[in-house]
Amino acid sequence: MFENEERTNIESLGEFGLIDYLTKNIKLTQPSTIKGVGDDAAVLNFENKKVLISTDMLLEGIHFDLAYTPLKHLGYKSIQVNLSDIYAMNGIASQVTVSIGMSSKFPLEAVEEFYEGVYLACEKYNVDLIGGDTSASKQGLVISVTSIGYADEKDVVYRNGAEEGDLICVSGDLGGAYTGLQLLEREKLIYLENPNIQPDLEGKDYIVERQLKPEARKDIIDLLKEIEVKPTAMIDVSDGLASELLHICRQSNKGCSLYEEKIPLDPMTFETAREFNLDPTVCALSGGEDYELLFTVKQADYDKIKFKMDITIIGYITEPSAGCNLVTKAGNVHALTAQGWNAFKSNG
Repeated sequence: MFENEERTNIESLGEFGLIDYLTKNIKLTQPSTIKGVGDDAAVLNFENKKVLISTDMLLEGIHFDLAYTPLKHLGYKSIQVNLSDIYAMNGIASQVTVSIGMSSKFPLEAVEEFYEGVYLACEKYNVDLIGGDTSASKQGLVISVTSIGYADEKDVVYRNGAEEGDLICVSGDLGGAYTGLQLLEREKLIYLENPNIQPDLEGKDYIVERQLKPEARKDIIDLLKEIEVKPTAMIDVSDGLASELLHICRQSNKGCSLYEEKIPLDPMTFETAREFNLDPTVCALSGGEDYELLFTVKQADYDKIKFKMDITIIGYITEPSAGCNLVTKAGNVHALTAQGWNAFKSNG
């Protein structure tokens, strides 16, 4: 993969030399960061805030495929998927740690490219990289990111606060990351059969970017604060809309009615799903990796959110005995089931 590029063997630097090399230009911007990289531990001070912490692991061959994932995009995405968890708690992300395990096939230039993406995400979302670890790996590339954030106690939103009658809302549009993945997988297979054929991704930039370079929705958290709406429950859409909505309902001990016609789909997502003989609604319900925010709000907040461009009301919370249901475009009612990502099951 890196054969034709200039190669610097990581062994020539050693672990501490590598860490020094990768972290020499770190600039700290968060007032809560007292000490970052360079000592045995980072030192943070959040004063009177509640501290939010989330960790995610990304494994080569399971969560990403280097055949079509640029390392810079992978570094960027690794940070995004973690920041999304902090925003899903209605918090402000402030720091991250990044640990990677890599095999000897990766030269220094490849690691540098990965960290370029990491630094780009940190700069865009105003978070400090305060530590991490590097290690040799015999299992391909392993990435572990921990994100740290904060919020006032009164602002923290959990998954278990949805109440009967609450409106179900989602940011952005859904299914794009999954259809983008199908496209990339198809082009990979074509390339493997004939390396002379160039990937045909023309006109599909949006869904490819949804897969390779998602954006955590800090802007939605900022918007909700601006219009003075505190969600009653919230979660980010990493495993598909159905799975996430069922999490909220289960933890809140409530049911729901979700309306198929209200689920936001980008036209490119819709068309690409049809090209692959997939149901666009199923892509949104079960595809995952959209990293949009799914949340519930009180009916009294309806007027504040009804005209907000990037928020769609897709249903409402019901009593638990009503169950969790999908109302189709034809008006039929089906039990909502999760068929999204399962970390311990082959996803074909």
